Amino acid sequence: MATRTARETLRPLVFASGWAGLAVAVLPSLAGFRLPVVVQYAPLVASALLLGLPHGAVDHLAVARTRGRRPDRRAVLRVVALYVAVGGAYAVGWFLAPAAAFALFILVTWFHWGQGDLYALVALADADHLRSRAQRAGTVAVRGGLPMLVPLLAFPEWYRRVATTLVGLFAPDAVAALSPAFRPDVRLALGVGYGAVVLVTLGVGYARARDRRPWRLDAAETLGLAAYFAVVPPVLAIGVYFCLWHSLRHIARLLLVDAEATAALRASEPTAAFARFARDAAPLTLVSLALLAGLALVVPNRPETVPEWVGLYLVFIAVVTLPHVVVVTIMDREQGVWA
Repeated sequence: MATRTARETLRPLVFASGWAGLAVAVLPSLAGFRLPVVVQYAPLVASALLLGLPHGAVDHLAVARTRGRRPDRRAVLRVVALYVAVGGAYAVGWFLAPAAAFALFILVTWFHWGQGDLYALVALADADHLRSRAQRAGTVAVRGGLPMLVPLLAFPEWYRRVATTLVGLFAPDAVAALSPAFRPDVRLALGVGYGAVVLVTLGVGYARARDRRPWRLDAAETLGLAAYFAVVPPVLAIGVYFCLWHSLRHIARLLLVDAEATAALRASEPTAAFARFARDAAPLTLVSLALLAGLALVVPNRPETVPEWVGLYLVFIAVVTLPHVVVVTIMDREQGVWA
């Protein structure tokens, strides 16, 4: 009951904030107004301090808390070791094979953003239509594909530009290896296949739903996000989504495994709960920014423009996302997300 009360406090904040942020971002496109490129990059830049980068900066505490334990030194060091080993190996991969590292970034983020939405549907929206593992895997594929695939279908040149920027920091000639993904026939095949997965996943969910309200939320979010990413330029769309959708939902999850934050939520004090998260996330957020500065010193081609600096930031996000996914997957297992 206590956790349910905390979830009820979080639910409107999390869902309404995400939709409000996306609605504001889509308005210029609907009005036919093109925002300056620098403005389009602003949400991604802001994510370094606002929700985006910090949402993964509590991983060293998250696993122990999910298991109902107080994080001790050994638990923290295990997560640090995970980041050093997995993130370090992936960082080396960017130097050795940047095109392959970029492709892995897309696939890992596809899965991770999908698993984030799956948790929100199961734990925050009480979605009873996602009964089987196959359905939940389909939901991960659908939800992760919205930010990762739809922009490729709707804005291939923008997508190519971002890929060129990231890979070009390490080896500009390696970008050619990604060219097949931008061919019209490949994009058409991806679009048709993805559309089929969306229809089957939502259709099976509708047939199995006892309470149709969570299914309607699932369908509305899926179709709404598809329209959002098809209309809003990718850099702006991803930046807003990263902060106000994915990161905010994960932070809500972190609050629900933190006993003190949960107590604040039960007392209808969400500000105190989020302030506690901010304190927990601040130290490793600052460490991450220092590591980002160090990465800027060692990449073969130093960033000079705003897109290149944002590209470097995305490479760093890629490096820390891989171990972050491991942590979140452990949380999924402990919380029975795939049960």
